[in-house]
Amino acid sequence: MKCKKQVDIKDGKEVTMKNGRKAMKGKCGACSTSVFRILGKST
Repeated sequence: MKCKKQVDIKDGKEVTMKNGRKAMKGKCGACSTSVFRILGKST
């Protein structure tokens, strides 16, 4: 079961999606399920 609240990303890595946007991929700090968060545009 995934956490329904915003959690800290553990072991996060910055990845680039195929459309060029940046994102963080890692594990949930509370339950260790995978977490994917899209980052803002870099300026």
